Amino acid sequence: MNSSENFSMEPARPGEPAYPTGAPVVELPARRSRFAGVKLSPATYLLLGINIAVFLWMGYRGADLRLPSLADLIRFGANNSDLVIVHGQWWRIISAMFVHVGLIHLATNMWCLWNLGLLGEPLLGFFGMISVYLLSGAAGNLLSIAWDVIWKQHGQVGAGASGAVFGIAGILIVLLSNKRLSESRGGRPGIPWMELRALRKSVIQFAGLNLAIGLASIFFDVVRIDNSAHIGGFVCGLAMGVPLLPEMTSGRVKYLERQKVAFLGFALLLSLFGYFISRL
Repeated sequence: MNSSENFSMEPARPGEPAYPTGAPVVELPARRSRFAGVKLSPATYLLLGINIAVFLWMGYRGADLRLPSLADLIRFGANNSDLVIVHGQWWRIISAMFVHVGLIHLATNMWCLWNLGLLGEPLLGFFGMISVYLLSGAAGNLLSIAWDVIWKQHGQVGAGASGAVFGIAGILIVLLSNKRLSESRGGRPGIPWMELRALRKSVIQFAGLNLAIGLASIFFDVVRIDNSAHIGGFVCGLAMGVPLLPEMTSGRVKYLERQKVAFLGFALLLSLFGYFISRL
């Protein structure tokens, strides 16, 4: 599959600014109609669809969608350190990011994924968006397991897309800092720097506020928020953005190749981290 097929983007016409993936920037995502984003953000809508489909499947198979029991969450793939480490069910590292603890949990995560995805996918492409979601979600779930193992909280159950969502926020904070996106290239104007700064600021505020809410929940015995999953996903997203910065304005082919190398490297690092956790 070539790079244009991977990104599924139309090339910008001369005179139009373009994202690194080649998608034309007629209107920046923050100002674009949410329902106009399907063509530019197919991976985002695919991820939304999978999460919603899993949730509906849980209900069809008898789970209470208002507040699924721990047994139902485990049955459909939620994260648990005992099941992963002792019983070798490592697939839960991936499946848990598609399982949600009730309708409100699903709705809030999907709203965040929708908004961040419409902003992030034109910068990452289809392959990049899927990779960041999976790798960040896996990083968050692995750190959550490590925390539970270290503090011997083996009965904890974790689920949700929030680690992956924080990862998307993290990589956006890095990518939107690239001033070269505002420079003219190939006869096309760049993306206005003030727009990039405003978008980056909004992502930072989103991440900061939600991390603060999660940490504050430690002092209130109302709801358990998996802060380690949030932090793990966020840090992974930040780290994955760094090697992509130099190739963001080098053309779609070089950018995609850099993504493949970088994401493979992070997948290997996460595998090593998982092995380390299993030896604790």
